[in-house]
Amino acid sequence: MGLSAGGLALGGSGLPPAELAALGAIGAAGLAGALLAQAGEETGAFGAILIWALAGASAALLTGGTAGPLAVWCLAPLAASAAFGRPKLLALGAAAGVAAAATAAIGSSILLLPLPPQALTPWLSLLALGTTGLGFAAGLVALQGRVAGEDARAHEAELKLREALDHQPQLLLSVYPGGRILEAFGEAPVGLETRDLPNRNLGELAAAEERAGVEEALLRAAADGSAEIAFTPAHDVQGWCVLTVRRMGAKRLVVALRDARAQKRRELELDEARVVAEQQNAGKSRFLANMSHELRTPLNAIMGFSDIMRQRLFGPMSDRYSEYAELIHESGAHLLELINDVLDMSKIEAERFELAREDFDARDAIAAVLRLMRGQADRQGVSLRGELSSESLEAEADRRAIKQIAFNLISNALKFTPKGGSVTVSAHPVGEVLEIVVADTGVGISPQDLARLGRPYEQAGDAEHRAAGAGLGLSLVRAFARLHGGEMTMESTLGEGTTVTVRMPVLVQSEPVALAAEA
Repeated sequence: MGLSAGGLALGGSGLPPAELAALGAIGAAGLAGALLAQAGEETGAFGAILIWALAGASAALLTGGTAGPLAVWCLAPLAASAAFGRPKLLALGAAAGVAAAATAAIGSSILLLPLPPQALTPWLSLLALGTTGLGFAAGLVALQGRVAGEDARAHEAELKLREALDHQPQLLLSVYPGGRILEAFGEAPVGLETRDLPNRNLGELAAAEERAGVEEALLRAAADGSAEIAFTPAHDVQGWCVLTVRRMGAKRLVVALRDARAQKRRELELDEARVVAEQQNAGKSRFLANMSHELRTPLNAIMGFSDIMRQRLFGPMSDRYSEYAELIHESGAHLLELINDVLDMSKIEAERFELAREDFDARDAIAAVLRLMRGQADRQGVSLRGELSSESLEAEADRRAIKQIAFNLISNALKFTPKGGSVTVSAHPVGEVLEIVVADTGVGISPQDLARLGRPYEQAGDAEHRAAGAGLGLSLVRAFARLHGGEMTMESTLGEGTTVTVRMPVLVQSEPVALAAEA
């Protein structure tokens, strides 16, 4: 349309000035529109349509307005938008065409517009109609081609999506909230066919006794947005399926169904292995707990006879033999200590350890351990201090367990405290809680070792420190504390020392204090 009008404008030197200007405007609009369309995808098309609207309105105004032969060129913006082949531009083209026609109509009503010569009117009308018709025809062809191309691309994308859905490793279902299956994609569990699932009810896939659970999962997903359930499939009593439901809309659910037979088998194998391990561990613990008499009796005999020999109760003995007797006694005492720890831990693990609760002053039990350990501390050059409460610590607890807690904590502190260091033992009441704190200035414990300590047979430190025990001291302390309803906590910094705190709710108030509190 622009080329035709431009050609006539250039070659029509005999035309009246108004008609020549109208043709020139349309030709210029065509050229400018083509340039703008090449400049940008969206902005250029918008600009070209607006220029066509101005050119169409101008051509109509120069040739008599809406009554003139070129009034049909007010539809040029709509033809241009169709020629671009983008459906979303049609609304802009239509609006621009209406604006151009409205401008020509207003101009016709308020202005005295010149009419072209009578002889030129049919030719100009024919030119306007022909060029506009060609523009619309080209636009329709472009639109049809673009729509066909978009349909082909959409169809191709849909085919690719369906192919991807059909080959993904689990079954995807589109389901109504009531359970009716609309579509099925992917790999169905063994024994099912994907093509047979549409129009069936989802609950039919589960065993009869488990269908209520599947229906409940659908209701929960419709209300809360998601749900998951595992069930035995109706077609395979040995199988196992996991169903995941997501709400996709007000009337649609999407369901993922996967065959979890292998997962179920692994879980069963792990459960069986765990049961076997627990049985073996319990058997070991029961064996050691039952061997307490058989292990302690001969060891006590060895220690007793070696003590008689080192004291020379039945006559003189050479120094060499006396030294051997001393070593036998010390080794027996160390072995008895380890055996006692192992047997106590075995009883605790076998849930056969019973506390022998009695009423006593906890200060006496801790002070006895301090007296016992003071010789070892002096030999190592470590200062051992006791800071016991000035008030009575009347406790209802197992006296031997309290002594064992204090003994194990002090032994560990002395083991890891070098010469010149100090170990401080304190015991104070906190309400009805007995708080025992053992703090040392030793080598400290790394965060990695600190996380492990407290579990049976876990040790920290170098090889020399590890060889000095079985790794049961702290685990026994923690176990005894828990048996009394308490807890053990540890704080340590490498190079600065370690603090272990045991809290147990075992204190009992004396009668005067209780009466005062009641009053």
